[in-house]
Amino acid sequence: MRKSMFLGSAVALLFSVSSMAENIHFPEEFVPLQVGERIIESSLFSRVDDVELAPGTYQLRLKYTDLYEDDYDTHEVVESEPFWVEVTVEAGKDYALVFNRANNAISAKVFAEAPEVGLKAKNSSLAVPLDIISNKELAREMPVKQMVNKPVVSQRVEQSVSTAPNNDKGIPSAAGMLDFWWQQATPEQQKAFLNKVKK
Repeated sequence: MRKSMFLGSAVALLFSVSSMAENIHFPEEFVPLQVGERIIESSLFSRVDDVELAPGTYQLRLKYTDLYEDDYDTHEVVESEPFWVEVTVEAGKDYALVFNRANNAISAKVFAEAPEVGLKAKNSSLAVPLDIISNKELAREMPVKQMVNKPVVSQRVEQSVSTAPNNDKGIPSAAGMLDFWWQQATPEQQKAFLNKVKK
């Protein structure tokens, strides 16, 4: 009897905790990078499509990236610089980030310069346009501690990846990525790697 009561309580608690968080779904063309000061970890092989947030207002850092076919055999990757938007999440609602996808790479490049996105509640026909937050506005809204902690790694990552030589498909080269990860490693990690390579 006690065991079944305990299990029932645990299940009820699990459902009540998961129901307190609302979900935002991101289309494949948008990568969520950050919520406030919390960095969202993702990679080419483990993409983040959904972010769960408790009701409230948040600053989200996003990046637009899309692939367009040039000719029969070639493709072009179009990307934006990372940008911030402010979203308000209401209790009991799940959302999707929406945008008007460009028909070709030229239009996509124009969109990447000034992305326009909206937040649409599930089962709603209207999307709420999201304003892009400038860096000055962000500095005013985020506490000093967050601004000190946030940019150092992310700027270095963006600079290294954007300056890494790309192959003909727009993907960073192996040499560029090796250089990037070497710069991220601590001196101890670099030494351990060199020892491993020498064996």
